[in-house]
Amino acid sequence: MYGAIRHFIYFHTTIIFMALNIVWIAFILIAFIIALYKLIFLHDTTIFKTLTDGIFDSAKSSVIDIAFPLAGTMIFFLGLMNIAEKAGAIRWLSRLLNPFMKRLFPEVPAGHPAMGEMVMNFSANMLGLDNAATPFGLKAMESLQTLNPKKETASNAQIMFMVLHTSGLTLIPLSIITYRIAAGSVDATSIFIPCVAATVCATLASIIVVGLLQRIKWDFVLSAWLLGIIVCVGALLYYVNGLNDAAKNTFSNITGNLVLVGLVAVIIAGGALKKVSVFDAFIEGAKDGWGIILKIIPYLVGMLVAIRVFRDSGALAYLTGGIAQLLHAVGAPTDFVDALPVAIMKPFSGSGARGLMIDTMISHGPDSFVGKLACTFQGSADTTFYIIALYFGSVGIRKVRYAVWAGILVDIIGVIAAIIIGYIFFK
Repeated sequence: MYGAIRHFIYFHTTIIFMALNIVWIAFILIAFIIALYKLIFLHDTTIFKTLTDGIFDSAKSSVIDIAFPLAGTMIFFLGLMNIAEKAGAIRWLSRLLNPFMKRLFPEVPAGHPAMGEMVMNFSANMLGLDNAATPFGLKAMESLQTLNPKKETASNAQIMFMVLHTSGLTLIPLSIITYRIAAGSVDATSIFIPCVAATVCATLASIIVVGLLQRIKWDFVLSAWLLGIIVCVGALLYYVNGLNDAAKNTFSNITGNLVLVGLVAVIIAGGALKKVSVFDAFIEGAKDGWGIILKIIPYLVGMLVAIRVFRDSGALAYLTGGIAQLLHAVGAPTDFVDALPVAIMKPFSGSGARGLMIDTMISHGPDSFVGKLACTFQGSADTTFYIIALYFGSVGIRKVRYAVWAGILVDIIGVIAAIIIGYIFFK
């Protein structure tokens, strides 16, 4: 029975989401068809100029606003990672979390550097430190690629890592709180617990979905670790929920920044104690940063241009409008649909979703149901297509297997969880 279900899922979803190139082509062609419709039937004579301007603007911003700023962060944290690796910190993290990680990543040998690098990536994401998480994640993907027997095809370990990453587990949604304050919210931290609860649901879903497809062993140790994670997160949420708004803001700000600076200090101090030539090790690791940036620029430009064209053509607006009509036809509530563009855009573009979130707060008010739900959507998932293009592109993987649709399925579960949580907390 399980084998038949698994075969059915593989067969049909692989046809729909065969690879990123299908999505990329679809974005461009759908945008062109809609623009042509607007020109011929709606007499919108500026639509193709809008698309053209968007192509050039997004191509430019992909390099100048994303790739180049990422280069400095990449260079610094890859240098830091090299110090940590030479000092033995990566091996120590691998041993510490080996009982849990080896069950999620059975193909990765115990003590392999990829284990520690993935842990550091997940840790940075949980604290909302996206800029720090990216170099750790790219380094982890590179290490996993050394174990991959088929260099152009994503391995099970790479897919598990990718989908876990795209679930966007975040315990401190600092940036979202900051945007809410800037939008004039009088209750900026009200989305703290809903964001965390939604992203935990997405992360657990990613483990279950990919775990079932890869047939990982659901033994006592794995179950105990998952239960422990839920208990720890619940305890953190319970503690934070007891704080007033000012104390929540203080806690979020101090925790995220303290952990980041503390991580830098601990790695450097540990390297010195282990008698590593710290600065030489930093320079050695940092040299790899620019090479990685050069590899990922074509992937970034291609994907972000397609996303911009899809959005500027109005395809996204038509999609949300159609969803609203469908929900209305079946008698389902539709008051969350105005926030839905954030959820739809988030898997494709973090900056696009951020812009839609800000626009929603301006249009409906940051403390409205729609405004709060838009923020919850922003914090309940990550940029699936961007991450897949970035990470797989950095190691030359062309065949992503079921990574795309598994990531999308987890995103959908995260959105559904965010809607339910939003109604519980905000209605």
